[in-house]
Amino acid sequence: MNRPLHVTVMRGGPSAEREVSLRSGAAVAQALRECGYRVSEVDPQPGRWRLPPETDVVFLALHGTYGEDGAIQRELDELGVVYTGCDAEASRIGFDKLLTKQRLVAAGIPTPRFALFDSAQAGWPPGWQPPVVLKPVCQGSSVGLQFVDRVADWPRALAEALRHDTRVLLEERVSGREATVAILDGRPLPVVEVRPKTGVYDYQTKYTSGSTDYLCPAPFAPELTARIQDAGLGAFRAIGGRDYSRVDVMVDSSGAVYVLEVNTLPGMTETSLLPKAAAAAGISYTTLCHQMVQLAWRRAPRNRLNK
Repeated sequence: MNRPLHVTVMRGGPSAEREVSLRSGAAVAQALRECGYRVSEVDPQPGRWRLPPETDVVFLALHGTYGEDGAIQRELDELGVVYTGCDAEASRIGFDKLLTKQRLVAAGIPTPRFALFDSAQAGWPPGWQPPVVLKPVCQGSSVGLQFVDRVADWPRALAEALRHDTRVLLEERVSGREATVAILDGRPLPVVEVRPKTGVYDYQTKYTSGSTDYLCPAPFAPELTARIQDAGLGAFRAIGGRDYSRVDVMVDSSGAVYVLEVNTLPGMTETSLLPKAAAAAGISYTTLCHQMVQLAWRRAPRNRLNK
């Protein structure tokens, strides 16, 4: 190929996570330009976007609906354009917390007990005790996340969670240490431990500077680190992931590991958790972005590889 690879970075989009996506995409675009790629940027809205001519690879720096849920992936598949990250089906499964849970259970990967609700009038479920967590089934970045510590808080929390989606996942709250393991090209990276200073890792603490401590490599014993990485890789495979993802887990006081969810398009700001894990493995931010492009480019049809 006698010209620089043309990468179009998709950033922004219509979701509740638009601002984070804009930051991710801006950092990615700058890194790829430093790598020598020809870079364009597109802010896609459903039915209202067009790829620049001669785009070779699309770098998906989108988060949330129409980015992480398989919708944009299906459209790019129809155009025959290769893109970074998981394919449309794995994206659809990973974005849907219920489908992810079902895949985890089928694969024998430990995950907290759960139930599904779709009505704000639903009463407290029999057989459950607080504390529990309520999560909109199809949202990311902790959007709509509700912690319920008392039965009396249930009606308000359920109604608030249902403002963000038509279905809500009730999940047993695991007490312990929160961690995340990134998968890159089929291999787990060093584990990151997440320690919110308020004790709650929600949307506000996730994106407020200085409100959370991140330890990487996480100070777990080697055997426990290996089990966290194995659980992350197992979850990644269970949803049919490819290229990269980030898997969130909880580790209880006995050392049991529970997978919470799989993020198929994790944040890519330079302070995001996947870049932190890559840095701990000796992979710079620019090298990480370059590798993500190359993982996608190797899927390009042979006639394009030889042009």
